[in-house]
Amino acid sequence: MQHPENDEKYSGLTVNSGVAQPPSVNPYLHKRPKRKPLPTASELVEGILKGDVTVLSRAVTLVESLNHDHQAVAQEVIEKCLPHSGNSRRIGITGVPGAGKSTSIDVFGLHVLRDGGKLAVLAIDPSSERTKGSILGDKTRMEKLAVHPDAFIRPSPSAGSLGGVARKTRETIVLCEAAGYDNIFVETVGVGQSETAVHSMVDFFLLIQLAGTGDELQGIKRGIMEMADGIVINKADGDNIDRARLAQAQFRSALHLFPPTASGWSPEVLTYSGYFELGIPEVWDMIDRYFDFVKSNGYFERRRREQSRYWMYETINEQLRSHFYNNPEVSRRLTAEEADVLANRRSSFVAAKDMLDFYFNKMNLNQND
Repeated sequence: MQHPENDEKYSGLTVNSGVAQPPSVNPYLHKRPKRKPLPTASELVEGILKGDVTVLSRAVTLVESLNHDHQAVAQEVIEKCLPHSGNSRRIGITGVPGAGKSTSIDVFGLHVLRDGGKLAVLAIDPSSERTKGSILGDKTRMEKLAVHPDAFIRPSPSAGSLGGVARKTRETIVLCEAAGYDNIFVETVGVGQSETAVHSMVDFFLLIQLAGTGDELQGIKRGIMEMADGIVINKADGDNIDRARLAQAQFRSALHLFPPTASGWSPEVLTYSGYFELGIPEVWDMIDRYFDFVKSNGYFERRRREQSRYWMYETINEQLRSHFYNNPEVSRRLTAEEADVLANRRSSFVAAKDMLDFYFNKMNLNQND
């Protein structure tokens, strides 16, 4: 291969070393900022009880974290906040996708705040099953509440938990109540399994429906309607008013076929328009009547106690599941069992039984040691 640069006629030429590398535009670019130290549980509780939104947000982040150290601090904070909680009205809001849940929460929230007090909105954002990521865009659809000084909006990723309900929403409610938020809205992803979990952590369950989309009762699970304490038909405005009233009549007829509720309350069906803010006071009057009714007959306190018991057992189930799958010996054995199942060498049920027997035998040996 010819290399002309080595020819003798070029011997007098020299090659410059090149331009020196200029310094970085930002001299601090390579200096990583020091992480703020993790606040103590006492510092977090003190800030929460003062109503400091920044401290509350950080505490909620610790509650949602999977880090073991964060979880230890979060549980201590929850325990210390528990005596200061329970003084709010917890309202679950659900509906089919596109029913206007976020827009309705925006106008419902402003209506509540006009009477004073503080509002926390816990919006569950669906996580992607492929990337596990979430847009967390509920704040963009709650334009007025997002800038209100007495409103706290916390979108949380569902992270693949049951039906899209964030696993730590229950604990977040406790923290918000301790911070002085006397109204808690919990917005679900949409109609599905998530409603069962949300129903077990709220006092009033509101179902938002639409009219003019075909058979109004089609596609809505009977179980969801049975859980609802109130059904409201959104977008009852303009040319859609007659369709909304027809849907209202259909839902009222359907509710008569259901058995009586445990609270003794007869669910009501109302129409409103979240976009034009029509019928909002009537919806909230219905909710006020419900709380007066259940507090007078003792159902309110009884339901709160049942919910606490439910979440105790749910937490036990969750911890057992986590302990099982995070055991390194179990993880190694699971790989082999899974290979046998995929190769049809043994059934799924036999493999599962063997894994559980192995796990419980291991636990017994550890206790004997």
